[in-house]
Amino acid sequence: MQLHFSPSMRSITISSSNSNGFIDLMKIKVAARHISYRTLFHTILILAFLLPFVFILTALVTLEGVNKCSSFDCLGRRLGPRLLGRVDDSGRLVRDFYRILNEVKAGEIPSDLKLPDSFDQLVSDMKNNQYDAKTFAFMLRGMMEKLEREIRESKFAELMNKHFAASSIPKGIHCLSLRLTDEYSSNAHARKQLPPPELLPLLSDNSYHHFILSTDNILAASVVVTSTVQSSLKPEKIVFHVITDKKTYAGMHSWFALNPVTPAVVEIKGIHQFDWLTRENVPVLEAVENQNGIRYYYHGNHVAGANLSDTSPRKFASKLQARSPKYISLLNHLRIYLPELFPNLDKVVFLDDDVVIQRDLSPLWEIDLEGKVNGAVETCRGEDEWVMSKRFRNYFNFSHPLVAKHLDPDECAWAYGMNIFDLRAWRRTNIRETYHSWLRENLKSNLTMWKLGTLPPALIAFKGLVHPIDPSWHMLGLGYQNNTNIESVKKAAVIHYNGQSKPWLQIGFEHLRPFWTKYVNYSNDFLRNCHILEP
Repeated sequence: MQLHFSPSMRSITISSSNSNGFIDLMKIKVAARHISYRTLFHTILILAFLLPFVFILTALVTLEGVNKCSSFDCLGRRLGPRLLGRVDDSGRLVRDFYRILNEVKAGEIPSDLKLPDSFDQLVSDMKNNQYDAKTFAFMLRGMMEKLEREIRESKFAELMNKHFAASSIPKGIHCLSLRLTDEYSSNAHARKQLPPPELLPLLSDNSYHHFILSTDNILAASVVVTSTVQSSLKPEKIVFHVITDKKTYAGMHSWFALNPVTPAVVEIKGIHQFDWLTRENVPVLEAVENQNGIRYYYHGNHVAGANLSDTSPRKFASKLQARSPKYISLLNHLRIYLPELFPNLDKVVFLDDDVVIQRDLSPLWEIDLEGKVNGAVETCRGEDEWVMSKRFRNYFNFSHPLVAKHLDPDECAWAYGMNIFDLRAWRRTNIRETYHSWLRENLKSNLTMWKLGTLPPALIAFKGLVHPIDPSWHMLGLGYQNNTNIESVKKAAVIHYNGQSKPWLQIGFEHLRPFWTKYVNYSNDFLRNCHILEP
């Protein structure tokens, strides 16, 4: 077979000879040649100019892993690698990575997998052992789970240490009580009658403003009394009734005898000096203080037997707070007996020992309680979860049939710490009997109805007998919240360090402590000798 091209390249003739000696001819015409040599030259020149850019775009795609690009200027970056046989695999790599992560999440960490102790060790092990992606993912998961466990254990340990710190008596305060008790036995001035005989009639004069404070903390009591007197516009109208236990009575009496807060009147009484406080009148509280199971609940090991894996640090903190030993102290339950302990008084303000008074409180006696017994700040009107968003559901176990039957979980709670009590209206109620009845039921149910001390039974006993007062009178949460608004603290009439971080403890919040320490006389010899020093 032979090919013959015409000179003009317009036709091709194909010839061949068969077995019979004949010649076969085939003539093929081709299209006209329209491309000139000049055009071919220009085409080659343009390609020579564009090819470097195609290679550069291919390199960019390889380095950046671009797999999505919709703009026109990215068109070359998308098509260049494909024209050159290069395809971006980053999408497939991401899918493979997610697949490995899901497998590791669902699988068990190999028991023989040795976890590195640091990131540097992880990098070193990866280089030396050439781990695959799945093994690397298992190592990361194992390291993160180990770190989470260690953080969780540290948090629970911190909460336990804070609970012990809050429940203990600081060395300086214990020293103060001992030194003042010794002073009471050796110094006649420390034993002088409080108040003086000529002022005794004022103790039952209802034209005066009567404050009641129940505490065994001498330093805290001095701050409450001092801040109240210094903030008052009429300090000569103030009468303080300070109630303490038998062991603290001598020291408390010595302090206020040697450090008078004139012109206010101060009375110091021990629980043992109230004839009414007998076992016959407070049988339930006697059981609360002396029952071994109850005492172990509040004073025993709070971690032994507890399944910490099934609880959060916040719930654990709440349980620890509920186990504060103060909740089985008669001093803490004493407020429920005010009408009997002060039969001649009509209206009183009861203060906790962890409050500071910053404003004159005499207007409290002018508030019309509208026939109610207890004037208190409600704690369900705020946004914070710790203090001002409390309803009955936060205090009671509504899975208990008795609680579910008689109480409403959405009912608003109120606060102890600063309360106005109309004792005349109180004497017409059965508040004390209701309080005792529910305490008795909770004891029978092994404390399954509620855990937190004195407020829950009071919420029931005063049900329907509480008159809400303006929240500016009583600001709570200074012992709970580190982020308390300072401007709000300055404006409040009474600030309350309820919670574990009391201002006299080292765990107190530093920026909130000055509101309390400003009423402490650090130059006092007893404080100096007990090394209670100004921060």
